Amino acid sequence: MAQYHHSRTWAFVFGMLMCWTLPAFAQNVMGLQVTASPSHTEPTELSLEALDAMDQVTFTTTTIWTDGDVEFSGVPLKALLDHVEADGSTVEMVALNDYAVSMPIDALEDTAPIVATRMNGETMSVRDKGPYWVVFPYDSDPKYRSEPIYALSIWQLNRLKVVD
Repeated sequence: MAQYHHSRTWAFVFGMLMCWTLPAFAQNVMGLQVTASPSHTEPTELSLEALDAMDQVTFTTTTIWTDGDVEFSGVPLKALLDHVEADGSTVEMVALNDYAVSMPIDALEDTAPIVATRMNGETMSVRDKGPYWVVFPYDSDPKYRSEPIYALSIWQLNRLKVVD
């Protein structure tokens, strides 16, 4: 009986330690890897802090993947590519599971799409389509409510690669 009690005590202590350390892990958002040109072989990793230091865009919109109005904030994809001095005609956007979509760089607008770093003011976990999500202001213009645009709205984004 004493051994059972001892095991429960350790399980309790371990559980409490996990409760205290999980918030720290949750705050540790992974970086976004960016390969700025076809001639670059090594990607640059931009931390959440580096992305936050760039000009931000915030908008509220509905999506086909979420319920109700959602506030998204992040860096316009065009500004991010300008920041890394992208040299190419197309950006390939790749998710954690290696799903990839491509978009012509000349189709990027100054404020759309954004690489959302936050949804409703909070960083996004992988479970909630994070760490980053390419989002358009879908409600602001009918042109953003189309299958091609929805296909470009890649979530769990972790890599950008500029190609010709």
